[in-house]
Amino acid sequence: MENNYLNLYNNFVKLTTNKSLYKGILSQQDVFSDRLILFLLHFAFFLKVYKSTENQKILQEIYDFNFRQLELTIREIGYGDQSINKKMKDYINTFHAIVSEIHFWDELNDQEKKNKISPFLSNFDDIEYLIDYFEDFRNNLSKKNLKSFLKSVSKQ
Repeated sequence: MENNYLNLYNNFVKLTTNKSLYKGILSQQDVFSDRLILFLLHFAFFLKVYKSTENQKILQEIYDFNFRQLELTIREIGYGDQSINKKMKDYINTFHAIVSEIHFWDELNDQEKKNKISPFLSNFDDIEYLIDYFEDFRNNLSKKNLKSFLKSVSKQ
């Protein structure tokens, strides 16, 4: 099953590197923190869609696996042990803030959605495009149950 988790993680990374997501970026080039926020948004919507009592154990395993992979990525970038612990704490706190902000996503209008995710996307100008993108992403996730989604991810 861990191979499916790696495939899922890699799928989130692939989604995060989609060039169209960066069309409204304010700086000349996207940076690691921009990609990380988009990764965390994808992951948060994934957890939101599949959150249920029956999926609780597997979602916890996926959560743990993804944050272990993020830590390995940070180590590969070259951060030292002390800064890794601080960075991971910051990333986990940011992730939980994102989860909290999108909790009632389905009940929000577009302006409220923009207000919820804009603080995380300070380097992006076209927030409306990202709202539409994540709405489509959420809708596509909801068309499959978790097990079939994991199977389709592992086949890619």
